[in-house]
Amino acid sequence: MSDGALGLLQLFLFLFFIMLGFPIAFTLMAMGLFFGYLGMGDRIFDLLVQRTYSVMSNDVLISVPLFVLMGYIIERANILDRLFRSLQMASGNIPGSLAVATLATCALFATATGIVGAVVTLMGLLAFPAMLRAGYDVKLASGVVAAGGCLGILIPPSIMLILYGATAGVSVVQLYAAAFIPGVMLAGLYIVYAMGIAIVKPSVAPRLPPGEAKVPFGRILVALVTSFFPLALLIAAVLGAILMGLATPSEAAAMGSLGSIVLAIAYRSFSIAKLKESVFLTARTSAMVCWLFVGSAIFSSVFGYLGGQELVEQFFKSLPLNTFTFMLLAQALIFVLGWPLEWTEIIVIFVPIFLPLLDDFGVDPLFFGILIALNLQTSFLSPPVAMAAFYLKGVAPKHVKLEDIFRGCMPFIYIVVFTMFCVYFFPGIVTWLPEQLYGGGGDAGAPVQMEGTPPGGFQEEETIRVD
Repeated sequence: MSDGALGLLQLFLFLFFIMLGFPIAFTLMAMGLFFGYLGMGDRIFDLLVQRTYSVMSNDVLISVPLFVLMGYIIERANILDRLFRSLQMASGNIPGSLAVATLATCALFATATGIVGAVVTLMGLLAFPAMLRAGYDVKLASGVVAAGGCLGILIPPSIMLILYGATAGVSVVQLYAAAFIPGVMLAGLYIVYAMGIAIVKPSVAPRLPPGEAKVPFGRILVALVTSFFPLALLIAAVLGAILMGLATPSEAAAMGSLGSIVLAIAYRSFSIAKLKESVFLTARTSAMVCWLFVGSAIFSSVFGYLGGQELVEQFFKSLPLNTFTFMLLAQALIFVLGWPLEWTEIIVIFVPIFLPLLDDFGVDPLFFGILIALNLQTSFLSPPVAMAAFYLKGVAPKHVKLEDIFRGCMPFIYIVVFTMFCVYFFPGIVTWLPEQLYGGGGDAGAPVQMEGTPPGGFQEEETIRVD
């Protein structure tokens, strides 16, 4: 068997074993070591040490545990309940007010945590029963909670964007800037859909009773000042410091973690027990990310050494593809992979396969990363994996069927696909903010890489500090 065939066999066996339920990170390492030993002998063990060291010394990944810690502390500070109540009062007179309040809360809370499971679970306990009691259709309420909870994949500070930046060698700062407008746009389209369906079919999203909808303005203002604005200020400070070049993502994440502790103390919900639990969960999540990267680095190196990457490139080059059809095919493959696989597997295994092809088709890796971040929303919503649906099912009342949750997610999947087409045909949605903040390097009017632009996307000014 040729080396190229060994590389393809390595990829297919990896997919086979993870379908059987084997741990992803250790399956990656096992496949890499086994096929690496067949292809290069004892040198594979030197590669193992080198790749492990390079991953563990990667400065970009420092921000992962800090952002995760910030999210877990905020999650356990019971801020979400206050936030949802205040937004519910503020939106009481608009159609689909509970759905709108839920989506707005999800967007803000996802920005603070970036942890999909936490947001979906908490909103499933808080907002989902409230919508059902108000007479909302089960499918609409399910879709609102599941889709809203997934916004943390896209809206900064997204852990997924950090991992993509480390994988693709793209500036995390510029990824955050590029993702901000698409993230707000997607959340806005979700809200527009919820309001529209409430107007067209009032029976699926009834208006609140007058006693609940009409709340004195002073009470609404007090609720917003004490719940919405403190969290919004913390998020604005963290993201503003990153986007304006005042701090690296790691430095901003460290200050955000400190700010979340101060916020928890201010709300009188801080305790040593909650801090220990947050630290433990952060360590567990960070260890998973690091081992995934170690396994991915070994697997990808062996796959490339055996010639598997070259075969994939030759296959794509043999097809009659232009930039649009390549992007369409790549995103379609990622969309399909999102059914059986989680986003972490897609980022660390399959995205590196596409990255060498971007130069051949003139695609900016930064633009490609934002489309992937949009696309991966669907991996949490589309069966059979659909982790957001399973998170919600775990806390939903017994009469709520998993099939209803899946059906409720489908309109939001269509909205994600629509947003992806808008981003592709109007690339300024992605490129405008990075261009305004950092200027130069890359064409704001096209999703392709201009001649002479480095693979990292936009040029970085010397005054901008990035991880």
